[in-house]
Amino acid sequence: MCAAYLDNNATTMVAPEVREAILPFLGEEYGNPSSMHRLGGKSGLHMEQARQKIAAGLNCDPDEIIFTSCGTESDNTAIFSAIESQPEKRHLVTTRVEHPAVLNVAKHYERKGYDVTYLPVDSRGLFDLAQYRDALRPDTAIVSVMYANNESGVISPIEKMSMIAKERGILFHTDAVQAVGKLPIDLKKLPVDYLALSGHKIHAPKGVGALFLRRNAPFRPFMLGGHQEHGRRGGTENLPGIVGLGTAMELAVKHIDEENTRVRALRDRLEQGLMSAIPDAIVNGDREMRLPNTLSIAFKYIEGEAMLLMLDQFGICASSGSACTSGSLEPSHVLRAMGVPFTYAHGSLRFSLSIYNSDEDVDLVLRELPLIISRLREMSPFRRGDEGLDWVDEHHH
Repeated sequence: MCAAYLDNNATTMVAPEVREAILPFLGEEYGNPSSMHRLGGKSGLHMEQARQKIAAGLNCDPDEIIFTSCGTESDNTAIFSAIESQPEKRHLVTTRVEHPAVLNVAKHYERKGYDVTYLPVDSRGLFDLAQYRDALRPDTAIVSVMYANNESGVISPIEKMSMIAKERGILFHTDAVQAVGKLPIDLKKLPVDYLALSGHKIHAPKGVGALFLRRNAPFRPFMLGGHQEHGRRGGTENLPGIVGLGTAMELAVKHIDEENTRVRALRDRLEQGLMSAIPDAIVNGDREMRLPNTLSIAFKYIEGEAMLLMLDQFGICASSGSACTSGSLEPSHVLRAMGVPFTYAHGSLRFSLSIYNSDEDVDLVLRELPLIISRLREMSPFRRGDEGLDWVDEHHH
């Protein structure tokens, strides 16, 4: 059992209110929203109410929301739409720190002969806007930049970046999977064409997401099938998931102040406690421009996996690098892009909190992690002489 769950950027627990909202749709409310009879009609009504809740949470029109299966599908659909609808444009701009749901689409188009510019970040995970401006070309089909990074928590200047793209008549997509529910988003003011979000990051179940599609933005369906979602996404809708997502969005809007005050204060206390108790520790990413719930911290001469296994024995759930890339021994692409020194990058942990975390959770980590790290450092082969270490550094830069 998890005593302190601090891995909310990987997934969140389903909120009790969301569970309640879903239950009828796993029971008596089993109609297909496409059916003509009363049961189907009622299901269709519930689906549209959920769409209205999501639109209200993002300040856009309900018909600009398309339900998908996840953030990855939303990201893929947006980029695919922009590229397939402008065959004469053969260039994409994205970043080195994107989620694989965007990076692997860019690589796919690169293999098909497209030009891709991967914007670098500095050591704090921030972009150079002059460099970004210079990367845009007349044949740029789309810019795709994540709203906030899943590993470092660093927030991108999406408003400025999308404005610059707009001035050049270039389509703009943002993967806002980590930002929704943690940062206020107003799509009447933010000039993005496509925005992706995912249910399981905001206390809805896994297997449901949404794509914001601005009314005049070009669109090509990614899923071909029936007439669902006004012909924009075939396949019978995941009604329990959609209803859950609608309720989760309402809750996210309600709790956004708490995320930015109480949750932020918990994160800051965790950070300060670890930094003062553990020597040779650094915070990855900018400390101002970041999500209120995220702390990415690296400890010199340690393996992240060993820390996670020992934390797990105390019921503390965290992650090293990102959940989508863990399992590989290389430091994550995000830490590499930020130039985190190799001796630190390997010992990187991400703590990501939610409104369900408490002071007790932070106390538990502050009690156990310093002891775990001193134990691991005593065992570390890296500490015996620096010659081997120089070799490691040279071979990984």
